[in-house]
Amino acid sequence: MADKGEEGGAEGEEKPKGLIGKLLGNKLILIGVGVVLLLGVGGGAYFFLFAGGEKTAEEAALDHPAAPPEPSAYYMDLPVMIVNLSSVDNTAAYVKLAVTLEVSNQEMLQVIEPNMPRVLDAFQTYLRELRTSDLQGSAGLYRLKEELQRRINVAVYPARVDDVLFKNVIVQ
Repeated sequence: MADKGEEGGAEGEEKPKGLIGKLLGNKLILIGVGVVLLLGVGGGAYFFLFAGGEKTAEEAALDHPAAPPEPSAYYMDLPVMIVNLSSVDNTAAYVKLAVTLEVSNQEMLQVIEPNMPRVLDAFQTYLRELRTSDLQGSAGLYRLKEELQRRINVAVYPARVDDVLFKNVIVQ
């Protein structure tokens, strides 16, 4: 009974812990909450950085090297053309043109090949009407490229040429 007397009272009544006891109890609760939050944030970071989500296409390609992809474009070289240009004062002016055609698939090349005389005729008739001033500067070459592409697409329809690439353009 001496023990009960020292504790100070009835069975249901507890002695107040005092200021130190309250602070120690609150610190333990705060430390416990902090540990739980730290584990949650750490686990989430691990999941997102290392374990979670699908791999990107680059990562998947590095893990499983596949066969080389098919080319996205096919190219056809045209023969070099030398054409005299139109002039007002009857002076001789020539253009030497090396062109490559870009198409999206192999079947287009098979359609264009039998129509090559038509393509060359369309190119030469257009080029003969040009003047040297029409080919000056990047704007002149851009217009030439666009016009040649338009004319070749008309000549090889239903096939389609995606781009006309200049390998060499010399105006003399």
